[in-house]
Amino acid sequence: MNLSEAFAAQAGTCAQMGSPFMGQLLGILAQDWPADTALGRKFAAFEGDIGPAGHSLPLRIAGGLHALVLSNAAPELAKLYPPVQTSDAELRAGVLAALAAHEPFLLDWTDSPPQTNEVRRSGVLIAGARVAAAAFDLPIWLSELGASGGLNLMWDHYALEIDGARFGPDVPTVILTPDWKGAPPPRKAPVIADRAGVDLNPLNPKDGEDQLRLIAYLWPDQPQRLTMTRAAASVAQGRVAKGDAIEWLGPRLHAAPEGHLHLIQHTVAWQYFPAEARAKGRALIEAVGAQATATRPLAWLSMESDGDTTGKVGAAVVLRLWPGDITVELGRADFHGRWIDWQFKE
Repeated sequence: MNLSEAFAAQAGTCAQMGSPFMGQLLGILAQDWPADTALGRKFAAFEGDIGPAGHSLPLRIAGGLHALVLSNAAPELAKLYPPVQTSDAELRAGVLAALAAHEPFLLDWTDSPPQTNEVRRSGVLIAGARVAAAAFDLPIWLSELGASGGLNLMWDHYALEIDGARFGPDVPTVILTPDWKGAPPPRKAPVIADRAGVDLNPLNPKDGEDQLRLIAYLWPDQPQRLTMTRAAASVAQGRVAKGDAIEWLGPRLHAAPEGHLHLIQHTVAWQYFPAEARAKGRALIEAVGAQATATRPLAWLSMESDGDTTGKVGAAVVLRLWPGDITVELGRADFHGRWIDWQFKE
């Protein structure tokens, strides 16, 4: 996939996921990307998958442009962003001008992959953790890989509502209402005894600059996501370490105490790990899982792209449980948590 194809593919995905503006913006860049610039040469030097399932270069540049708008650094560009509806010609001229005028900022911004910390993914985590808690009635030792700002470490502060039924606290910080298909999740409410995460570039959602990075990756014509992220940031208290996820996970796995269920979670993060790290991480988890007991069990909950494009674009939701190495295919979910096709039945 070349860069133009990556922009076009991401444009189609964004439009399909309810963001016509992102479809318009990335469609323009697919045709008019300034290749003969420092930014163009930087993007051309990336190796491997540069599209949505890899380095995600289109979202990196879109996030950088949105950051310029949100921070009032590019007022002329901001005039072309939602809620204003802009013609292709106007948006093309404004975006190309911003790419040139703010190239040093964008060169720095695009060093890191997207960090949306999409709070609506917690709907999957709430449901999946209830399946794990129903299997092992123990307090949870929670670990998140690719935790970004730690907003999804706080899923026990949010509520999942399905057909009028609430799964979560009586007074939640965030109420998640995905389009749910399938039986409801188990009623067993998990109790988190300890929570921590890791990220190569952890963000503090209560810090102004870090919060800007989180909200810049929210799509400009979806303001409800911005409101939800800011609400979640108000209760963020999970510890997020800076470092390699797999190197961090090793000691964390062995530190999980007796009488606790160690739940490892990650949502749309595994794809960003190098292949060697994924293999090492899988082997590490499976080795510790092989030593798990009923009083010190292990669960691995993932919501990740599996490359399936035969139906709705989304991620596979899978739970593995030890002892016994039981794999439970929980279903599929929209990458932003808008819908969940739940396949688990008690």
